[in-house]
Amino acid sequence: MGAAASRRRALRSEAMSSVAAKVRAARAFGEYLSQSHPENRNGADDVPIRTWFPKENLFSFQTATTTMQANFRKHLRMVGSRRVKAQTFAERRERSFSRSWSDPTPMKADTSHDSRDSSDLQSSHCTLDEACEDLDWDTEKGLEAMACNTEGFLPPKVMLISSKVPKAEYIPTIIRRDDPSIIPILYDHEHATFEDILEEIEKKLNIYHKGAKIWKMLIFCQGGPGHLYLLKNKVATFAKVEKEEDMIHFWKRLSRLMSKVNPEPNVIHIMGCYILGNPNGEKLFQNLRTLMTPYKVTFESPLELSAQGKQMIETYFDFRLYRLWKSRQHSKLLDFDDVL
Repeated sequence: MGAAASRRRALRSEAMSSVAAKVRAARAFGEYLSQSHPENRNGADDVPIRTWFPKENLFSFQTATTTMQANFRKHLRMVGSRRVKAQTFAERRERSFSRSWSDPTPMKADTSHDSRDSSDLQSSHCTLDEACEDLDWDTEKGLEAMACNTEGFLPPKVMLISSKVPKAEYIPTIIRRDDPSIIPILYDHEHATFEDILEEIEKKLNIYHKGAKIWKMLIFCQGGPGHLYLLKNKVATFAKVEKEEDMIHFWKRLSRLMSKVNPEPNVIHIMGCYILGNPNGEKLFQNLRTLMTPYKVTFESPLELSAQGKQMIETYFDFRLYRLWKSRQHSKLLDFDDVL
């Protein structure tokens, strides 16, 4: 055990002495080179470089030096570009702040002038639109008056009947037979659209009397307090008639089919449900009247058992046949055809 340790110490001391000897030899050789060739200390460019390094080590050293110089030049270019960019941004910002439009004082004056001009332009545009609307209104009113100024003309009454109403197919057979101005229109609740309904109304009006408009209208559909079930997945409420575009378009288009020459407001009756069962029904009627402005339209939905309801029924129906139809409306035991 002790012999091995002493052997290791001896090998270590020999290695250290060998390294020290090599270091002393290298120092001596360096002093010799500096004394024998003093021109190497001056670093003259015309004297070739003498070195004791191998050629392959010299090539690696030169390559590393070239790479370092290239990286340094690249660094200088990047720093310079950053400075140019920063300077360009500073100059651009200075120029932008020196512009006249960035000064708040002239901006305020110019803005007021522009806003005054824009408000004048807008007001003139609105005035022009109103003048065009007034002209169109007067023109359409004159055309309707000429169409209605014929002997024996009766203002049309349109009945819009939803197929969702039980036994709706029999309703056209119980209308007043002594009044040819009643125009029944039965539409498909499941598949029809608002455009289909409007096109059918226009078509039937032109067939009845070209240029005629609606004086009275009956919408016979399902619904309840505060809402109308016009089409499948289309329920008219006071909120929806303000938001849903297709419903807004329907009521506005319908208003253009109402009469302009009627000295009294045109009337739209609602049957098949009692809309005014809660305050939302009155809100719905108010919103519909607003949508149909400037046409004067009133909405009525009286109870059928009331005096006003009886008067509404007699406006469109043979009262006896209507009561008979009403009594058989939900019956499956007796076919209404046999009764008629």
